[in-house]
Amino acid sequence: MEYETLTSEYVDYGRNKFIEISKKKVVSENAVFLNISKGYYTPQGTKRYQRGIGFPPQDDIVEGLMAKLKSVMDSVTEAEKTQQVEREQAQKKEAQAQANVNEELDD
Repeated sequence: MEYETLTSEYVDYGRNKFIEISKKKVVSENAVFLNISKGYYTPQGTKRYQRGIGFPPQDDIVEGLMAKLKSVMDSVTEAEKTQQVEREQAQKKEAQAQANVNEELDD
């Protein structure tokens, strides 16, 4: 399938990775679709694409995708907060246990 990229935006992450969000047109069908691809930059700076997903440019799909991304991001944030609290509690217990051992050694 031959297509033409109408517009694209990039989000760089990691050392040499990127996500491309683009609007493309299938040349033979004159149909437009949205695409999200991931890839990496070669040492020479060339973009290499690994995977992508295309979908129709419909408001309900785009809004649903954005809402689900936000929801997943928020749940990850909540999970991270819970993990942090659990780590802090474990550190306090460990510090208390060490203090008890030190007390016993002093006696």
